[in-house]
Amino acid sequence: MITGARHGARRLLVQALYQHQISASDAPALRDQFAESNDFSKADGDYFFALLEEIVNDPAVLDERIDAFADRPVSQIDPVERAVLWIGVAELLSHPEVPPKVVINEAVELAKEFGAEDSHRYVNAILDGAAKDRR
Repeated sequence: MITGARHGARRLLVQALYQHQISASDAPALRDQFAESNDFSKADGDYFFALLEEIVNDPAVLDERIDAFADRPVSQIDPVERAVLWIGVAELLSHPEVPPKVVINEAVELAKEFGAEDSHRYVNAILDGAAKDRR
């Protein structure tokens, strides 16, 4: 199990992005709701806010990158897996300070924790392709 403030931010992001997909909550509403969470104090709040804004404000760019490596339309990807993939692709595209290996490992751990039984393999394959293509 990975611990740390950035991992905590990513865990909350999976939940917030899942909610965004299910209820169409916007970034300010999600920011307010999750800032009140008990787990928020253990998370890197600035990182959570930054990624939340990046992802919610322009998911089409992320979906396009995911679509390039997925075996089905992004709209058919499970919302949990899609949330994890959004986080991973956003980090690969906009956060070069985070090594691709770390991005992929974190995403795999999140998929194991929140996703379906073998979703971590699917997430790993897509992000591995996106990381290699990024260079």
